[in-house]
Amino acid sequence: MDDEEARTRLLDAAEALFYADGIQAVGMDRIRAESGVPLKRLYRLYPAKDSLVTAYLDRRDERWMRSLHQAVSAAAETGNPKVSANPARSTAPVLAVFDWLAAWFCEPDFRGCAFLNAYGELGAGGPAAVLDVVRRHKARLRSLLAGLAGPDEEALADQLLLLVEGATVTAALDPGPAPAHRAREVAERLLSLSPPSAP
Repeated sequence: MDDEEARTRLLDAAEALFYADGIQAVGMDRIRAESGVPLKRLYRLYPAKDSLVTAYLDRRDERWMRSLHQAVSAAAETGNPKVSANPARSTAPVLAVFDWLAAWFCEPDFRGCAFLNAYGELGAGGPAAVLDVVRRHKARLRSLLAGLAGPDEEALADQLLLLVEGATVTAALDPGPAPAHRAREVAERLLSLSPPSAP
């Protein structure tokens, strides 16, 4: 087993265990046992648990955002003739975010937002590198929504972010697509009420 394979096995085990059981409940020895990577190599690749948590969240962020971007891009390409009050903004890509959430909420291992879960466990005084990944993920999500909302639509982007986060937290308590569907309905109303951007 080379370092690349060991790293993949460690991250796969860390993601499954941290996401299902929590960061503080899972020790490095359990990750070693689940991954099959010797403890000496584990600590060579990830000298501290914080570095493994950071790497797990980084990888999850990349995969999560890539999947969401693909869903939004597909909706933009297939199109939807319906537009919001702002003629420069199609509703299809925005609503695709909530359709994507509905599918994610139905996955059998869904346990809510890994980033909010990590922050909730570790708190504001948690490891700086971990908290940086959490903040970066939320900033990337906000940036995506801002791009969909359109220029000079900062308030709408913030409202969409609140809908996404609220639906995700609600679904973590009661998994299933309903929170995403309700948030989608509210997003449709927001889009219909949002005035065109100033020239």
